[in-house]
Amino acid sequence: MQSVTVDLEAASTMQLVNAVSAIAAELATRDVPESAAACLELTETLAATCDIQESALAGFIRRVDVTGEQKRWGYPSTRAWLRSRLGMRENRTTERLILARQRHRLPQVAERLAAGELSYGYAATVAQSVARLEDGDCAEAETTLLGFVDQGFSAAKVGVFGRRICDVIAERDGTDTAPGEDAKRGYAKSWITSTGSLDGGRYIKGWLNAEDAAIWDGTLAPLAKPAGPEDTRDVGERTAAALSSVLSGGHKATKVTVICDLDTLTGGNAPARLTDGTPIPAAQARRIALSAGVSPLLLGRGHTPLYLGYRERFASAAQRQVLETLYPTCAVRECEIPGTLCEVDHVNGWALGNSPTDIDQLALTCGWHNRFKHTSPNQIGISKDLDGRYVYRLLPPPDARSRSRTGSGPPGTIGPPDTTANWAA
Repeated sequence: MQSVTVDLEAASTMQLVNAVSAIAAELATRDVPESAAACLELTETLAATCDIQESALAGFIRRVDVTGEQKRWGYPSTRAWLRSRLGMRENRTTERLILARQRHRLPQVAERLAAGELSYGYAATVAQSVARLEDGDCAEAETTLLGFVDQGFSAAKVGVFGRRICDVIAERDGTDTAPGEDAKRGYAKSWITSTGSLDGGRYIKGWLNAEDAAIWDGTLAPLAKPAGPEDTRDVGERTAAALSSVLSGGHKATKVTVICDLDTLTGGNAPARLTDGTPIPAAQARRIALSAGVSPLLLGRGHTPLYLGYRERFASAAQRQVLETLYPTCAVRECEIPGTLCEVDHVNGWALGNSPTDIDQLALTCGWHNRFKHTSPNQIGISKDLDGRYVYRLLPPPDARSRSRTGSGPPGTIGPPDTTANWAA
């Protein structure tokens, strides 16, 4: 590759990002130096460079988050976009999203991260520590925690100090929390803890074993479905409303679907599974069946009408039960909303006369993507997998596709590195 000099101050942000992409692509093809000492130095330099890039990344993510641009691309939330489009694991998604959202409240952290004077690990730790603090407490906590950084404490230790600061503030405000006991309980027993807040609210956290989780899903999932096209609540908000309804006595019935062989139900050892794919030990499956009752699930015409044609617009309960078995999650490939919280979707549009209410013409989509498919049909690609289930694939907005054809690429898409030049300052 030929070396050229680039005026970094005159270059656009997209040009700079493309330059970084080109350099990274070239660097990835280079052989690792034989000298271990050189590799150690190169690792430290490259890691520090990546940390500086995280500063720019946080700014980009914040702008997308504030403007809601990800929704135009078919993602209901910034978290969903980061996890699906960029393939981030949950921990990294949370870490980057918190830093992006807290960056404007942490001027010292933002300045030092961009200048290469603070590692990404420290910046993310401080951001997570102040996420629930008021602005005044946030400013004091930032200065205090950066002081610990300057004293040479590790990021893990700074995180401990951050949690302690939150505890002290909670004690001051009368919202102190009980120490966590997660590690002591294991996974066999279910547990829930709650902590009152100053305004009368309550933080809830806990763990449910597989048996109790099945009852939770069977009870709350039907109540947590969107109330209609105007219901803009997210899954967490609808689940909280469903829980409140159950606790207040507004709902008594529990529906738990366990998929298993007859042999398992009559004493065998083959594991069963829930509709979301979670494996259930045979003994637990039998306990659930005894407490919740057993209903047959006929995957065919049989005695259950799964083919309703055009005479019925809405799917029957039997059809929905089959669909929840076939679709553990929303049919949109990148979406992880459980099928039990999804809506029944006519694949080719019932109102258009192209999709009867037949089991092989239906799929499950979350409420957000169901509305997105209706308002932006040209941004959904539909295919079938090897098992005959429909798979919906998100497509870029039309204007972004036109930019891609002209070579500039849609927002957030870098495109192939420029191999005609080597970028250097």
